[in-house]
Amino acid sequence: MNEILDYLTNAKIMELARDTRVLFGAGTLFVLAVVFRWKYVLALLMGLAGTMAVIRYANLGEGEAAIDQNLITFGLGAALVAAVLIYFLFIRSD
Repeated sequence: MNEILDYLTNAKIMELARDTRVLFGAGTLFVLAVVFRWKYVLALLMGLAGTMAVIRYANLGEGEAAIDQNLITFGLGAALVAAVLIYFLFIRSD
């Protein structure tokens, strides 16, 4: 258990997104959430995946683009992810 906690405390977010163990765990959780129809777990996974995609697209981890361009891209992407989550959680009826 201590090894897992040490790994998580020392890891960076983008390194975790590339790790096969984390991807396998997220995939397993996704399949379970679809099978058991866990709406909030699916929304959480979708929000995390969307945010990670926006971070990767905005090159925030590498610092390649100008800070203004990164901020605009991240802000618009995060707003889009939030709008989709609000739609699925509050507006769309089951």
